[in-house]
Amino acid sequence: MEPTTQGVLLTLLGVVIGAVTALAWRVSERQLRGPVPPPEVDTAVVPAGVATVLGALRSSALVVDENDVVLQASAPAYSLGLVRESELQVEELRDLVRQVRRDGETRQTELEVPRGLGKGPAAVQARVAALSSRLVLVLAEDRTRERRVEAIRRDFVANVSHELKTPVGALTLLAEAVGEAADDPEAVQRFAGRMHTEAARLNRLVQQIIELSRLQDDDALDQARPVEVDRVVARAIDAISIEAMSKGVSIVFQGRHGLEVLGNADQVALALGNLISNAVAYSPENSKVVVAAMPGEGSVDLTVSDEGIGIPAGELDRIFERFYRVDPARHRSTGGTGLGLSIVKHVAASHGGEVKVWSEEGRGSTFTLRLPRRAPKKEFP
Repeated sequence: MEPTTQGVLLTLLGVVIGAVTALAWRVSERQLRGPVPPPEVDTAVVPAGVATVLGALRSSALVVDENDVVLQASAPAYSLGLVRESELQVEELRDLVRQVRRDGETRQTELEVPRGLGKGPAAVQARVAALSSRLVLVLAEDRTRERRVEAIRRDFVANVSHELKTPVGALTLLAEAVGEAADDPEAVQRFAGRMHTEAARLNRLVQQIIELSRLQDDDALDQARPVEVDRVVARAIDAISIEAMSKGVSIVFQGRHGLEVLGNADQVALALGNLISNAVAYSPENSKVVVAAMPGEGSVDLTVSDEGIGIPAGELDRIFERFYRVDPARHRSTGGTGLGLSIVKHVAASHGGEVKVWSEEGRGSTFTLRLPRRAPKKEFP
């Protein structure tokens, strides 16, 4: 073989070896890095900044593409049940999205969203607007609480109107009776006594309505302060002492002294006073009402026990409802308004506590108002 030919062959061999070596190195490097990702497909993209805004919103918000696929959604949209696995779950909302996509006109509606077993539907207010020719924005607000409050207010106004009619109507009839019995002093005196009773009941009803409205506007925990239980108990007992003496009912305090709770002293005294007043009203003559204060684990239990007529077991779940009366005839004789226990429940809830009841017909009742306890101050040597 000529030298020139041998040189060319050696050169080609070197090139081949170099190419093989380079190829092997590339293959090895690719194996180390893993498979090459496929090229991205050009799909509808959420406009810049929208994703950030949706993530910061506390309300439910989502962006839907032309195929009704949810591209982006805030966390509340999932928790409310509007979205699941990139799919809009509410048919009425899907129809609204399609309408907006067709004509670009912003729409708003109110709808009910199922929330699963044991829960009522959520009241949702939705606003749907076009972001582009392909994308639609949905903003949804959970209005369940607002709707419930509105319903409670409507019922409350209706109940108040009904309850006020009773004493007002009675006063009107009694006034007419007094006029017709002007020549009968005994009848006038009897009707005047009835008028005084109805006027006192009307005054008590109006006062409790005002108290309940004030409680709803105040938050006891916003400015919680130490409340001395001994003073609150003494104040509540003193307020009902005259009525108790007239019936021969003795009020006895038992339990631990020196306890403190956190909250509003006026509200705690109001709640405890209502419990004691009820106990006296439903107790027979010459009986006893026991008020006790006992420390618990992080709480104080204020209990009021009586020897009265008791409450039927079937009524226990409803006695804290506004204007609810176990025995309307009995309430008329005692001057009850049906608001006292509702006020107690509201005070307990606003203080982060609770109220419980034990009762048995013919054996009396025990109400327990449990409130957060203020820890005693540490004494340092």
